[in-house]
Amino acid sequence: METGGLTGEKHYVTRVLSDWAEIREADWDALLARSSDPSPFARHAYLRAMADSGSATPETGWALHLITLWRGQALCAACAVYLKAHSYGEYVFDWAWADAYARHGLRYYPKALAAVPFTPVPGARLLAVDDQARSALVQALLRWCETQELSSLHLLFLQPEDIKACEGEGLMLRHTVQFHWHNPGWRDWEAFLASLQQEKRKKIRQERRKVAEAGVTFRWVQGRDITDADWDFFYRCYERTYLEHGNPPYLTREFFAAMARDMHGHWLLFIAEAGGQAIASSLIAIDPEHRVAYGRYWGALQRVDCLHFEACYYQPLQWCIEHGYRRFEGGAQGEHKMARALLPVKTTSAHWLAHPAFAEAVDRFLQREGEGVAQYLDHLDARNPLKRGAC
Repeated sequence: METGGLTGEKHYVTRVLSDWAEIREADWDALLARSSDPSPFARHAYLRAMADSGSATPETGWALHLITLWRGQALCAACAVYLKAHSYGEYVFDWAWADAYARHGLRYYPKALAAVPFTPVPGARLLAVDDQARSALVQALLRWCETQELSSLHLLFLQPEDIKACEGEGLMLRHTVQFHWHNPGWRDWEAFLASLQQEKRKKIRQERRKVAEAGVTFRWVQGRDITDADWDFFYRCYERTYLEHGNPPYLTREFFAAMARDMHGHWLLFIAEAGGQAIASSLIAIDPEHRVAYGRYWGALQRVDCLHFEACYYQPLQWCIEHGYRRFEGGAQGEHKMARALLPVKTTSAHWLAHPAFAEAVDRFLQREGEGVAQYLDHLDARNPLKRGAC
């Protein structure tokens, strides 16, 4: 679909595309590079692999639409939006909103979602050459939702400039809490431990000792050094985690094959071994340019006390210190992460509801919820595991 008209202060042509093959990877990634938080999860190759691998498709409830703004042959703004038939794989929960619609005889699904499928990582959602184009993109998204007669639009885990654009166009903001680790420049692991309060430092040493005394050792492999056998073993672990909870995994083996082929420089794999056999693994995404790491996937074939903490936190954090990485993001939820020095941060999403009465009700709810999140953050800050003055 193609439309034209005055949008904001500039003239754009809006094109709605339905396939990643319709937009050049170089054009998309060039817009992403202008963002303040250009995480690897927003790269063309990552998002395309979600679709091509069968992980995020209409059949799994993720119907892709690429809302793009053009001036001549120049791509000025773009956003990946999914028509969702459910609310799984999002991590900003609106099940209660959908239930309220259903109880009033209204249709909530399909809804429009701008997010990285199955990935609660903050970053760029509204790619644009400048703030004016970004605001115009939000306007185009809203017009498209109205044309499609959708109940709502949701943009999750936004970067600051996206928040500003959404708020400027009247969208409602919603706040949640994640836990991130920041490295001020510790010279080694012991220096990091020395920055913690004594009881936290003691707990970490005890947990690491339990894993070591169980005879577990770790090796890590990065990028092209991750072999097909390593990827196969990781997927066995990843799949086991989901199956143990009675669900199939979100991501297919083909998705990780695409990552090994097209984005190998963004992956770091930790493999736990005991008795000469691999027993567990955790896969970490990395951004070498910006020195940021992201805890992502894990699984184990054997149960060892504290193995999860070692594989998902202590091994990655030690690697980050040794390699000069400045931030490690631990994903959604989980106060237990604070004991490992991952501190609370506020994350923000933006929402638009077409129904005026429901929009008003949700706006009141979000104001109350926002006050609760602020109080929760104050409560968490009082439990900071770092020594006073350490940073």
